[in-house]
Amino acid sequence: MSTKPKINFFNELNTESGGVREIYQRYSEWLGTLPDGKLERKSAEAEILFRRLGITFAVYGEASDAERLIPFDIVPRIFGAAEWRRLEEGIKQRVRALNAFLHDIYHDQEIIKSGIIAADQVLNNAMYRPEMQGIDLPNQVYAHISGIDLVRVAENDFYVLEDNLRTPSGVSYMLENRRTMMRLFPELFANHAVEPVEHYPQMLLKTLRESAHPGVSNPVIVVLTPGAYNSAYFEHAFLASQMGVELVEGQDLFVHQKKVYMHTTEGPQQVDVIYRRVDDDFLDPLAFRPDSILGVPGLFEAYRSGNVALANGVGTGVADDKSTYLYVPDMIRFYLGETPILSNVPTWQLSKPDDCKYVLEHLPELVVKEVQGSGGYGMLVGPTSSQAEIDAYRLRILDDPSNFIAQPTLALSTCPTLVESGVAPRHVDLRPFVLSGKEIRLVPGGLTRVAIREGSLVVNSSQGGGTKDTWVLED
Repeated sequence: MSTKPKINFFNELNTESGGVREIYQRYSEWLGTLPDGKLERKSAEAEILFRRLGITFAVYGEASDAERLIPFDIVPRIFGAAEWRRLEEGIKQRVRALNAFLHDIYHDQEIIKSGIIAADQVLNNAMYRPEMQGIDLPNQVYAHISGIDLVRVAENDFYVLEDNLRTPSGVSYMLENRRTMMRLFPELFANHAVEPVEHYPQMLLKTLRESAHPGVSNPVIVVLTPGAYNSAYFEHAFLASQMGVELVEGQDLFVHQKKVYMHTTEGPQQVDVIYRRVDDDFLDPLAFRPDSILGVPGLFEAYRSGNVALANGVGTGVADDKSTYLYVPDMIRFYLGETPILSNVPTWQLSKPDDCKYVLEHLPELVVKEVQGSGGYGMLVGPTSSQAEIDAYRLRILDDPSNFIAQPTLALSTCPTLVESGVAPRHVDLRPFVLSGKEIRLVPGGLTRVAIREGSLVVNSSQGGGTKDTWVLED
């Protein structure tokens, strides 16, 4: 059996010799001028602000499904303009290919006919929706809002960790993190030319308007939420408010003659675009789960008929499945005729006997995930797991190998973070939010997630991770 290897991590603040990297130079000098305890006091002030705003999330599985704050770190993560431009180019390329893939598998399935992806990989995927076959969507866009998770392992070396194309969350934290930082440290923004992110809601609104069917000149847009008990409800309400559109639940909508209407005090109003934060299964009890009380009866038929647009489209989950992820570089080559700018993390598919054999022999070195998992649940991080945890996970794999993929334990870069002992390096990833309408847009930056616990490589908020403001400096 393999031993657990020592991993060298890229430090975004300090060089190998201990000096400060140029991108952090001005911030580091400012940090050195602060009196003792100021950062801690500002951090406490930030927590009060977040509590007043009600920025909480539910942790399912905890007592009473408790709600709590996501820890907010007040030390920003900083990128240079040139570095960001390359990332932006790679992210747009990837999302363009993923939307082409989704259009293809619900139409001519050329990528299957070419032998690049096996039919079983797509057609037997739990997230594939045969009901979507042949439906034409505006702009041929299925994933209007995407969250692409990136990890950094070296100076100019980033990998895509996973693609989130169903109902990606976290953008409200990106926006509130920036607002909070500007309120707490106005002098920092006076001395750093930081690219803005505050216009994201307007970009989202523009994207949703562009997603309406042709002929709708002034679309009525709503945000559909499962309700106040959903873990991301704050974000649903926040985005609806910022865009100036109605936040609705399933009971607020109804379908008549294959058109969707909203109950209002002035009578029914037809709805043209629904930014839905409800999963496919619960959207329409007549089409999917009959026991759903979250959706709208008849909604899918209205969607099929072209009388309402949904963002994101139904059936996008087949493209963000962790086993489909393996094929995204091939999608880029097949649909775009381009070389991938951003690489995947090397991945083993445990449905393949040789891959499964290798992974079982190297579990202490690897990260193993469920193909439909999310939020950091149901995964094994070999180097930080006990032998008992590894042995228990081995039995889960043997029970259903096709439900898992595995990846090497990445040397996630570290970023300066305020902890009890002061400012110290902690591991981070990055989720930029990509908007696809008539064109692809994203604000400079994204949500940096940070593993607050020393040595932890799991950044998910549901697993104790926090967030921090992400700066992209102007040229």
